[in-house]
Amino acid sequence: MDQILDFGQPMGGIMQMAYIVPDIRQAIEQYRARLKTGPWFVIDHFPLFEAQYRGQPSEFDVSLALTYSGSMCVELIQQNNWQTPSVYTEVQAKRGWGFHHFGVSCRDFDADVAHYKALGHEMALYGVAGVGARAAYMDTSDALPGMIELIEMTDKTEAFFTMMKTAAENWDGSDPVRVLGG
Repeated sequence: MDQILDFGQPMGGIMQMAYIVPDIRQAIEQYRARLKTGPWFVIDHFPLFEAQYRGQPSEFDVSLALTYSGSMCVELIQQNNWQTPSVYTEVQAKRGWGFHHFGVSCRDFDADVAHYKALGHEMALYGVAGVGARAAYMDTSDALPGMIELIEMTDKTEAFFTMMKTAAENWDGSDPVRVLGG
């Protein structure tokens, strides 16, 4: 059996569903009211170091909101500088707002990137999150309804997702939006 991460998902499994939205705070309210999700953890101007969009350095600016429903993380993404090309602007131009990618946990990041490349999927985005974990969006849109984000599972990454899941499990409806440092 695959290793089960502290936030309830198996290593290598889908751990997140992500959506692009035009207004992250309005979207939080829509999701919260209709899906009863929360609390939402917001990171304005998410720091992504060494960002590369389709192999070229990029300075796109995004805000993220994350919450849990059971063991599934839901992520909302708002790009703050829509004039800058990115994986978000290309999907929005092609399909509009809505589903963008599946987040998949990985322990051997390089091997997983190589696996998707061997299947013919180009790396559309690469970056290093503030906790030091790498992430890559593999463009699987020719075979799936969106991209796959490979999320490197380090102790810090697992602790971050576990913190959000625990907060959702014990959420009493108070403090629905919690802003984290970017």
